[in-house]
Amino acid sequence: MSPDVARACKELARLQQGVISRTQALSCGISPDAIDRLVRSGRWQLIHRGVYFVSGGNPTRDSLLWAALRRAGPGAALCLETAADLHGFADRPSRLIHIAIPRERRVSPMSGVAIHRSNRLREATHPSLLPPRTRLEETVLDLVGKATNYEAALGLACCVCQRGLTTVPLVVAAMSKRARLRWRNELATALSDIGTGVHSVLEYRYLHRVERPHGLPTAVRQAKVDANGRNRYLDNLYGAYGLCVELDGLQAHPDEQRWQDMRRVNSIIEAGTTVLRYGWIDIDRHACETALQVGSVMGRLGWLGTLLPCGPACAVATRRAD
Repeated sequence: MSPDVARACKELARLQQGVISRTQALSCGISPDAIDRLVRSGRWQLIHRGVYFVSGGNPTRDSLLWAALRRAGPGAALCLETAADLHGFADRPSRLIHIAIPRERRVSPMSGVAIHRSNRLREATHPSLLPPRTRLEETVLDLVGKATNYEAALGLACCVCQRGLTTVPLVVAAMSKRARLRWRNELATALSDIGTGVHSVLEYRYLHRVERPHGLPTAVRQAKVDANGRNRYLDNLYGAYGLCVELDGLQAHPDEQRWQDMRRVNSIIEAGTTVLRYGWIDIDRHACETALQVGSVMGRLGWLGTLLPCGPACAVATRRAD
């Protein structure tokens, strides 16, 4: 192998985390016999048919991603959970490597790899990120299509917007390009709420099960306030009445953050704001009782409005009857 050929192969493999395909190696000028000798000698490790790991040691996760892409052929892109992991919003790396290929292509099965076919892969693939993957918004919508229920789908949209990975207009634009999409109307409604600061499924539930159905004033979501010289962000602030409603979901407040969260709330109270805190059960199973309590406290703080019952069995209606 000439120095120029070796240099070209090394540079290409470096860009692909130590991976090179047989086709790429041949295009660099290596002969088929030379490739076979490298494999037999153990200097190159066969990962998939016609795809090799040419660096020392064992292939990394990133190397395996590139190997699956090279085996899948030109235009292939990582998708679904694998793309979500690379974009930074997956809960954990997927056991399988998910790859999308053009619908007309056929690829032999690969161990540990799930193949998906797409009619619009070129449009859905990010134009510059490596390894190739579907755009973040496309990835979100692909996962929405796989979600087992609407709230799981909503959680995805909340997650990426809360983390600042994308924006509501970009997700809406991606939705408009799809002829089919599960929960399109529901998600479109939810995205408008996310655009006003709803950052979690629990906050969405509070809005749609507590605040709106019972005629409470509209809170400012993720309100920025100064508490003892530090900026704090409140889930729901009714500023005219000095009332904050904080929502403690496990997703938003995992155990390791609870002490910081407690200090944050205490500083808000110290600054003169009344704070009510609710969890999943309060919003999911006792939404009407929660609305009654929020309305009662708000009334003592100067709200002159009237709570509305959300139905005949609502706790607000029962209280009126009493």
